[in-house]
Amino acid sequence: MKVLMFGWEYPPHVYGGLATANFGISEGLHAQGDVDITLCLPKPFGDEDHTFANIIAMNCVPIAWRDVNWDYVNGRVGNIMNPDLYFKLRDHIYADFNYMNVNDLGAMEFAGGYPGNLHEEINNYSIIAGVVARTVDFDIIHAHDWLTYPAGIHAKQVSGKPLCIHVHATDYDRSRGHVNPTVYSIEKDGMDNADCIMCVSDLTRNTVINQYHQDPRKVFTVHNAVYPLSAENEAIPRVDHTNKDKIVTFLGRITMQKGPEYFVEAANMVLHRTRHVRFCMAGSGDMMNAMINLVAERRIADRFHFPGFMRGKEVYECLKDSDVYVMPSVSEPFGISPLEAMQCGTPTIISKQSGCAEILNNCIKVDYWDIHALADAIYSICHNDSLFDYLSTEGKNEVAQITWEKVGRWIRELYLRTLGWK
Repeated sequence: MKVLMFGWEYPPHVYGGLATANFGISEGLHAQGDVDITLCLPKPFGDEDHTFANIIAMNCVPIAWRDVNWDYVNGRVGNIMNPDLYFKLRDHIYADFNYMNVNDLGAMEFAGGYPGNLHEEINNYSIIAGVVARTVDFDIIHAHDWLTYPAGIHAKQVSGKPLCIHVHATDYDRSRGHVNPTVYSIEKDGMDNADCIMCVSDLTRNTVINQYHQDPRKVFTVHNAVYPLSAENEAIPRVDHTNKDKIVTFLGRITMQKGPEYFVEAANMVLHRTRHVRFCMAGSGDMMNAMINLVAERRIADRFHFPGFMRGKEVYECLKDSDVYVMPSVSEPFGISPLEAMQCGTPTIISKQSGCAEILNNCIKVDYWDIHALADAIYSICHNDSLFDYLSTEGKNEVAQITWEKVGRWIRELYLRTLGWK
């Protein structure tokens, strides 16, 4: 089975959780043994892992004819795309796009990540998808998140092949219901045109059905998973804080959706009971300054740390240096970070309003707004060694069973159903 997949980010260039999920899903599908993935990315850098997918650099796909030779193309883009593919794609240009801002290869440049002209880049990406869909051999289309829905729709229109979309989040989650009408329109258009909608949780599935008015019969829950720890990250030792200050960590985007203010307020309550706890808010976001001010207003700045955005090994060092991990999200479609914390043996507290709460048992779950319950849970883990040991051990064992291979098996099943092959 051949899949044409549209993604926006991919390791090692990680801008958010979408890269992690895209890689894991590719890995899980590859493990099935009969799924061949062609993955389109706006701006790969050439150092991506090609083990699980054949990557097409959309910024190297010609949409306007240019009379260039093989050596010139190789010199320009040979490190990220085979020149032979460039010429194969050039034969399938379907319209005159010279009026667009194309370069010397007739291709469009991308900034990568999430630039200020994001909507323009989404549109450009969807145009290029038409050339790719006319060139590549595939059975089914898989588009990740709203950024790639227009590309998936265009590929479906060009090829007549069925479209699966993967809803990793909706604007309802990001905005607490105050949706951006442009983003909502793109999301709904993608859902309306999809033959199969995969959602990362029952929470998200219900949002898709009720807020985007989709037929429940084509909407399925596909929970995320977590990669096994690499040898390098496994080797990072856990830090023992016996007879020392305990460390409680929030790690993620410091933005409205993630509920950072509830973490600060719970920290303030804990610090009224004990001073032997330190709080770490790792990450960056539009609420960071507001959180720094709130910490100052609560007079707990001497117990609070803002180390900034973390990536790669830094994340696992932080988690293994923590006695408690907290994710107080207001509306979290899934949330992979608690699984990563539990992998590290770090007792975890999550909001009941998160998708991962549907599949995790060996952690503490509280309503995001219940700062009293959150403070009690933090205090209990920090002061009860038996509770700490239980959550650390059982959490690690539980997450070891949540694999991308199982996710890939379920997605393959949904492909077969969508294609009518089963």
